[in-house]
Amino acid sequence: MNVFRILGDLSHLLAMILLLGKIWRSKCCKGISGKSQILFALVFTTRYLDLFTNFISIYNTVVFLLCAYVTVYMIYGKFRKTFDSENDTFRLEFLLVPVIGLSFLENYSFTLLEILWTFSIYLESVAILPQLFMISKTGEAETITTHYLFFLGLYRALYLANWIRRYQTENFYDQIAVVSGVVQTIFYCDFFYLYVTKVLKGKKLSLPMPI
Repeated sequence: MNVFRILGDLSHLLAMILLLGKIWRSKCCKGISGKSQILFALVFTTRYLDLFTNFISIYNTVVFLLCAYVTVYMIYGKFRKTFDSENDTFRLEFLLVPVIGLSFLENYSFTLLEILWTFSIYLESVAILPQLFMISKTGEAETITTHYLFFLGLYRALYLANWIRRYQTENFYDQIAVVSGVVQTIFYCDFFYLYVTKVLKGKKLSLPMPI
């Protein structure tokens, strides 16, 4: 553990709390992509299946898995009448099919748990795309949703710094995690710019319409 890893985890936790708090306080899921939240729930489920055989951290089990599934429940269950399904139209098969294929082709060990872990890493790198697509389609996002996206992107950027630090101090390099993390951070770059130039100045955020 180093300062970048700790700050990254705190940023990730803050992002999840902001999203859950927004839904609970407003009793509304407007502007939130249920499809992205399903993908994140799938990410954590496949990543932490080894907790049944090699339990390490309550943090992983309670925070990530519980928060992910509670969010999905609130979107598709408790507050489903407020969910904007008409604008949450990203085709998940466009992400799942190539990610599944890549997980079988590029992994460290051809075992079930290792393939599922690799799948979770690849999927996390693209799981935010339905949310970004939804913002592009509607033309704007609520401030609290943009804060959620900012801290989620910051978490990935801090993890890149964490991997650089680990390489310098431990000579540790995880190619799959690093490449996937770089790809994911790139998806946030345009959003980061708009967040700093618009949201922090009190303006509404809008992304270009998808092609």
